[in-house]
Amino acid sequence: MFTRNWPRHLLCLSLSLPLGSALACGPDFPMRLLDNRGQSLAELPEGNFRFEISRLGHAINGLKNVTAGASYADEPDPVALRDQAEQAGLSAEQQVLVKHLRSLTDARQVETQGAQLPPELKLYLAGAVAFGAGDPALAAGYFKKVLALPAEQRASRSTWAAYSLGRALFAMSVEADAAPDLLEQSRKAFEQTRQLSIDGFSDPLELGVASLGEEARVVRTAGDWNRAIELYATQNLHGSAVGYTSLKLLMAGLMTLPEDQVAELLKGQPVQQLVTASLISRLGWSFGDQPANEQKMIKLLQNSTRGSLENADRLAAMNYQQGDYASAKAFLEHAGDGGLAWWLRAKLAVREGDKTAAAAAYAKAAQAFPQNESWGERRTPDYDYGTLQPKCRVEGESAILALQRGDYLQAFDQLYRSQSIYWFDAATIAERVLTLEELKHYVDTQVPAPPPLSQQDRDNYVPLPVAASLRNLLGRRLLREGHYEQAPAYFDNDGLRHKAKLYGEQRMAADSAWWPTRRAAALFNAAWTAREWGMDILGYEMAPDYATFGGNYMLENAELKVGPLVAEDEVKRQQASAAQPDQRYHYRFVATALASKAADNLPHTSQAFAAVLCEASGWNSSLEEQRAIYQRYVREGPYVEWAADFGHQCPYPDFENANKRYVTQVTDAARSALRPYKTPLQVGSVLAVAAGALLMFTRRRRKAQ
Repeated sequence: MFTRNWPRHLLCLSLSLPLGSALACGPDFPMRLLDNRGQSLAELPEGNFRFEISRLGHAINGLKNVTAGASYADEPDPVALRDQAEQAGLSAEQQVLVKHLRSLTDARQVETQGAQLPPELKLYLAGAVAFGAGDPALAAGYFKKVLALPAEQRASRSTWAAYSLGRALFAMSVEADAAPDLLEQSRKAFEQTRQLSIDGFSDPLELGVASLGEEARVVRTAGDWNRAIELYATQNLHGSAVGYTSLKLLMAGLMTLPEDQVAELLKGQPVQQLVTASLISRLGWSFGDQPANEQKMIKLLQNSTRGSLENADRLAAMNYQQGDYASAKAFLEHAGDGGLAWWLRAKLAVREGDKTAAAAAYAKAAQAFPQNESWGERRTPDYDYGTLQPKCRVEGESAILALQRGDYLQAFDQLYRSQSIYWFDAATIAERVLTLEELKHYVDTQVPAPPPLSQQDRDNYVPLPVAASLRNLLGRRLLREGHYEQAPAYFDNDGLRHKAKLYGEQRMAADSAWWPTRRAAALFNAAWTAREWGMDILGYEMAPDYATFGGNYMLENAELKVGPLVAEDEVKRQQASAAQPDQRYHYRFVATALASKAADNLPHTSQAFAAVLCEASGWNSSLEEQRAIYQRYVREGPYVEWAADFGHQCPYPDFENANKRYVTQVTDAARSALRPYKTPLQVGSVLAVAAGALLMFTRRRRKAQ
């Protein structure tokens, strides 16, 4: 049995032991908000660094984003990409010549041997060779010559030349110990690169976006951390992974600086925003002890933002995560009406016990967060996983308050709207808290049947739409509660509908049959159907059967008790809707109970009686039930030749011949009762016959006289 709170290495180790049947280590389980309601309301999940830095930069009008795939490290080598782009648009002879010129180490030889090439190609190649040979000053001269050509003569190499000029000038500044004039010239060259790309000059290597990172390096070298952050953030906005990685590296660099330097840098808004984004995202750690550098940065940030009104919602979030609720509340006074601000106000209201204010704040937060805002994947301290979409999380937390005040349909609707994110919580409410009538009305009015999955989808393990899962859940609940005719229509495919219909027909046949053996046959067939297909048509989506996992895994569930966030009425509803019995694979117990009723309607001396009990004893409901079924057979049933393998090799019950046993069972019982008196009865019979004959003879003699 798998439980959610086992350490994963112990789970895997336990599965290597010689058990009767073994399953592989379980899947990652999604988090459930209803597991620990107080914790769900108190916790502010960590942010997402990638999302947070997307708020820092400003996209540049006209500058194209990098193409898909250009941001990943496993793409082709940059030199190979450059060579491919360099060959584009050239004749075969020019391609051979360009490849040869690239192999040279003397720029002047390139200029001489490439005389037949267009000037922009010849001059750019000469500059590239000079740069590769370690002469950035000579290279810069060639690149400037390219840019000095008339615009119509440099359509294919303008962005290349400007970008390379910026690199050459930066290399020269390093040699000159960061000469300010060279750094400024380098920065302007990268700025020119972007403008040339925007103006339509050829940019197959997407140097316009790359120039943002190069310029950021220049200004960072000049000591301008704020401008460097803005440039990297803009590069990230245009789809380059370099911007994202560079901001992470900048943050790591900030943490290594002395406290006085960091305190001075934190006076700049971009630095402050970057540090805040990192801290609320827990970029340097996830769980466990907080690193010392993180603690240092938190202290410095808190000291530097006293009275700051910029980035107030994020600063409030950072203080809330650190348990400084007074500072969080102070920042929220200036945080505006964004989703995060209202989310924090809701949490603070919960802490203060004002659930009415909390519910109102949650409603405003849900309205303020965009539907598609996502903070990516996360792990909880219990190592459950979750996709954090703030709008869904806010509505899920609001659902906890709705449950507490008895608004069960609202709570379900808020969780159901998250689709797969909080499906486990929504399913728990659907089958344990809502009444059957409430659930059915919701499904009938708001959850139309989605298109069925194709066979190809099923073969590829495409998950069911959540709407289909909810309708299946309702279908199973209808069957469990005896609504046999309504249930089949809610199942998502013909196979399930057939099984549900068959089970319902068998149960109704048993209820309407007046002859005992017919009733027994219907009950037994229903029992067999419940045992074979019970997970599909009778199982609980969540506890105790976990049909959501196909019954292969289960989750730890604490006993639901009345408390600050759990109302007495909800507890009563969950108790009333619990499985009967409330044990894993409860439908096996349903099957054995039906089989026992079938046996009740059969002559105990019949083969059918023995066969029904034989079959039921092999259905693995529990060892106690198996033992009780076998003992019943021994106590009441007839001898059968297959009894030695009882519960394993069972023939189909012979219900037709069982009818005859209603007569023979009575006569057999009489014979059995009289068997000890067989000899006296035989002597008595002879004497009775003799006495009768003597009496008849005497009467005849009297008549004759």
